[in-house]
Amino acid sequence: MSYGTGVILRALLFVSLVGAVTGTTATGRLPGVAAAPGCLLRRTSEGRVSTAQTMHTRVGDIRVHKKFHSKILNNDREVVVYLPPDYESDRRKRYSVLYLNDGQNLFDGATSFIAGQEWRVDETAQSLISARQIEPLIIVGIYNTSDRLNEYTPAKDKRSQGGKADLYGRMLVEELKPFVDATYRTSQDAKHTGLGGSSLGGLVSLYLGIRYHRVFSRLAVISPSVWFADKQILHYVEALTKRPHLLIWVDSGTKEGHNAEEAQRAVDDARLLQQTLVRKGWRLGKDLQYFEAEGAEHNERAWAARMGLVLKFLFPRKV
Repeated sequence: MSYGTGVILRALLFVSLVGAVTGTTATGRLPGVAAAPGCLLRRTSEGRVSTAQTMHTRVGDIRVHKKFHSKILNNDREVVVYLPPDYESDRRKRYSVLYLNDGQNLFDGATSFIAGQEWRVDETAQSLISARQIEPLIIVGIYNTSDRLNEYTPAKDKRSQGGKADLYGRMLVEELKPFVDATYRTSQDAKHTGLGGSSLGGLVSLYLGIRYHRVFSRLAVISPSVWFADKQILHYVEALTKRPHLLIWVDSGTKEGHNAEEAQRAVDDARLLQQTLVRKGWRLGKDLQYFEAEGAEHNERAWAARMGLVLKFLFPRKV
């Protein structure tokens, strides 16, 4: 199985689990199968058995907006918003905002793709803000939908899958951001607004960050799926005639694959992306940070381990 195929299968598996996590499938005891403590066994509509953690692990002030509707995409999704510790105590203050894709994986083991494995963005942000290592900021988790593969990709692949990233970007810029800005005390300009994600979520973050560089200026491109559609993202970056003012984090784990060959291919792709960005004018250690996580796999646990580095680069504490 190729690296790209493996990630697509992971994405398709997620679609089958969404129903289990959101309660749209039958729940209960399944004969002959035992659940881990704190988890329920659930049978999907296809008859498969999956686990879903039942205990919530959110930390801090997190607001949930259910069924946020997009007219552009004609669908609903949940949006979760992390607020910094001083949000209620200083009502005159406005905050930078980081929008993150795959929102169900960010804050809560009860909603994450793999039960109990979340990015721990809330715990990490709380700790770094309290230690005065990053600026207090608002973090918006955007749940994905069953159309994730299409929404998170800017071009169609050989199977004619994907290619709805432009519509997804319009949803972010024309519908979600105005809602967040109207609901919370945000600093609304591009200088104070970031976008990020992992895997296909990292791919779409780079694509939309460049496309909407007057809306977003800080990008978290984590384990990006550079391989998708014959590495179209590299051609997109290479075609830039002028470098937009973007602060970009790019990374990869060294074991992101089913075998050593796939893992090396993922690292090589990330290096190619970094080299392409440098050729277009980004400067390593200044407005571009590249990081390889030794031994890290392609999963939520690995991304949680380096979320602190991402936040410290993109949202350092103002002196």
